[in-house]
Amino acid sequence: MEIRTEPIGSIPRPLYLQQAMGSFARGEIKADEMSKLFDKATKETIIELEKTGSPVISDGEQSKPSFVTYPLHGFKNLASDGIIIPFADGHQRQLPKLTGGPFHYTTFASSYLKRARQFTLLPVKQAVISCSAVSLIYPQEGMEGYSREQFLNDLVKDAEADIRTCLDNGAYIVQIDFTEARLAIKLDPSKQFLSSLIDLNNRVLDKFNPEERKKIGVHSCPGGDHDSTHSADIPYSELLPLLFKLRASVFYLEYAGEKDKRSVLETIKEHLKPGQSVFLGVTNVLDPQVETAEQVRDLILEAAEVIPLEQLGTTDDCGFSPFGDDISTSREIAFAKIRARIEGTRLAGRELSR
Repeated sequence: MEIRTEPIGSIPRPLYLQQAMGSFARGEIKADEMSKLFDKATKETIIELEKTGSPVISDGEQSKPSFVTYPLHGFKNLASDGIIIPFADGHQRQLPKLTGGPFHYTTFASSYLKRARQFTLLPVKQAVISCSAVSLIYPQEGMEGYSREQFLNDLVKDAEADIRTCLDNGAYIVQIDFTEARLAIKLDPSKQFLSSLIDLNNRVLDKFNPEERKKIGVHSCPGGDHDSTHSADIPYSELLPLLFKLRASVFYLEYAGEKDKRSVLETIKEHLKPGQSVFLGVTNVLDPQVETAEQVRDLILEAAEVIPLEQLGTTDDCGFSPFGDDISTSREIAFAKIRARIEGTRLAGRELSR
């Protein structure tokens, strides 16, 4: 029995690329030189992913400055004092804030997909940021001459285009990164904020027909940055009943890092709909200890007792390095964990075939 397995997305960037990205931001190297380095790092990453035996490839997000803000790269009407996202270890990330309209994406994820497909014949998965995450750049006090409704209409249009151009350019599947979902409950325990984010993402998903939505998935985790999280204290039982209202076909969920795994499985079973699949994270990207294939196998066998096999797949808890400056995990550890996931998934498949 073959159990499906896919990467989430980001892989730690090589040191030469991290240094070059800093130099580029300071205007010390030119765009064409940076592009060559992005090609080099993407090719190297794909080669290493292929060596792990991964049946599905990603570009490792080597040329994304951040998994959140890539659509804004080069957009002029932004200030730096947007919403602050606090992490459990005390560090913060801050989103930009929109200063004028109309809003539009300046970079689409299909550009990363095209680069990756040059270097592999395997299926390529492409991650995109959720419409709801980008919506957080609109100022809470509003904006004269550019209403929130106008902004959201423009945003939904480009968020749809971000997904559609990936599908049109041969993406195996498009993964929407919705990592702010659990954080939304932390910010508003009434869950009205989360419900509004889900409604906004469904506005985008409703632009696609049922056949197209079979190739669109959603990833959710409690944030993973510098080996810390922003919302791991929010139980999955609070999130999943609403998360599964998203009109997507595939859900990629952080799982290895969860303490009460059985209750997570029971909640998934209760709310997973026919025609939907769930890919459980079986490697904890925040833990430097590399899982063994046998540990991964056992996690999967436990999950298979609760979730129907035809709806079950495996993945990593989160991306290994979603922000370009995150050096908390080495490339060696990331690839070792991916190998453990793939081999452990194979072992579980063999065990379940007996």
